[in-house]
Amino acid sequence: MNENIELLEYIYKDASMTSYTLEELLSKLNGKDNKIIKPCEDILKGYERYRDETKEKILTLDGDLKEEGLMAKMGAKMGITKEVIADNSDASIADILVKGISMGSIDMEKKIEVYKENVDKENIKWAKDFYQFQQDNIKALKKFL
Repeated sequence: MNENIELLEYIYKDASMTSYTLEELLSKLNGKDNKIIKPCEDILKGYERYRDETKEKILTLDGDLKEEGLMAKMGAKMGITKEVIADNSDASIADILVKGISMGSIDMEKKIEVYKENVDKENIKWAKDFYQFQQDNIKALKKFL
């Protein structure tokens, strides 16, 4: 498979799954007065942008869009529900998000290292931009811890 497509598919899957998770989280917080809601909405918009723009890049390269499976989405949905029921404080929500985004960020950093020699500079730049976006979100969420 084309390594450009592989890298972009990874970004797409991460952005799609994080968007899904944030949507689920925000639906559970609907009607609550958490201060973290607005930052989560802003982060969601960013992930949606990366998802949508990466989708276009993949389609331009004639790649296939691979979504996360139903089991992964159901697991995320159940995890969010359980966590919000247990503790819906801003600190708890920030902790969950920082952990999740950090895992994706670490994987993104590894992917950049693996693909940097064999992928177009434009796609590596896109991956680095996505990585920086993740880092910025972690920093913003840590204010709630």
